[in-house]
Amino acid sequence: MPNAADLRSANRPDRERSPEIDEDVTGKELDRATQHQIKTLEAKSSEWVARHLVMAGRLIDDEPELAFQHALAASRRGGRLAAVREAVGLTAYAAGHYGEALREFRTFRRISGSNVHLPVMADCERGLGRPDRALDVARSEEAQDLDAPGKVELAIVAAGARTDLGQLDAAVAELEIPQLDMNRAFSYSPRLFRAYADALSAVGRQEEADRWNRQAVVAEDALGLGADQEPEIIDLGWDEEEEAREEAERRRMLERASDAAAPAEGSPEATAGSARAAEAKSALDTSVDDQDADYFVSDDAESDQDSVEHDELGTVLADDAEADDAHAEDNAGQGHDEDSRED
Repeated sequence: MPNAADLRSANRPDRERSPEIDEDVTGKELDRATQHQIKTLEAKSSEWVARHLVMAGRLIDDEPELAFQHALAASRRGGRLAAVREAVGLTAYAAGHYGEALREFRTFRRISGSNVHLPVMADCERGLGRPDRALDVARSEEAQDLDAPGKVELAIVAAGARTDLGQLDAAVAELEIPQLDMNRAFSYSPRLFRAYADALSAVGRQEEADRWNRQAVVAEDALGLGADQEPEIIDLGWDEEEEAREEAERRRMLERASDAAAPAEGSPEATAGSARAAEAKSALDTSVDDQDADYFVSDDAESDQDSVEHDELGTVLADDAEADDAHAEDNAGQGHDEDSRED
């Protein structure tokens, strides 16, 4: 039903009026980041945009076409906002309007500078019958900056594009990424395992495909995604208690290594101690799980060491080095003064 309140002159006879908004929708249901963007609009427009965005989110799974119409209505007054263009893109994609979705995602990327929707953009290229362009997106430099879930989604899309082109063995290879770990379960693991199983099945490796399908079920159970399942583990991100335990173990092993190296240099005890220290260090090195860094990317980029610019990081390290040298000189000067007083 058209929105009777939508009587603006912009609604020409050849343009559909915006759909009705549920009475219980206030617009305050949106997340804070989106609300912050919408507040930059004029008061009446901000309420209009917010309520239509809520409706778009409410309907996207069950009625994607109607959700798309709500997102379009929001874009008429808030089209310069990244959140609005993102909503139009997502609802258009859900409704199968791949050309519109691709255009909106490109606009969203220009406004926000974010590449988060690259996997969906690649899939839109597939939906438009252009698997080669989907593979170009997967091989782009921007794709390297995606987080682990994003890389998984892009790999799945790339595998689908290879299948579209009849390159079945290449589809298998596209999914053999670091995140494909049978012994670890993340939120994206069941989907990745099943995609890999399908690719294996397509090339006749059915026994392996069955094993990965079984592992997808195991991952779902471990994550609490199966029927009547309680979560046994959450995404295997870094845990503070585990970090504390590993730090305590690291200190104990370093202390043992230090004690082992205490005898005089060159003595048999020193040789044996050095061997024990080397064994302790080796055990220490192997006690730390050498996990791919993608699994531990912080949600807050400012808290990551990698987010510091190289020049800035170099300056920080140089300042620390100068401070250490100054501290060493002060200690040396104090020792010299004490020797003079003793003389």
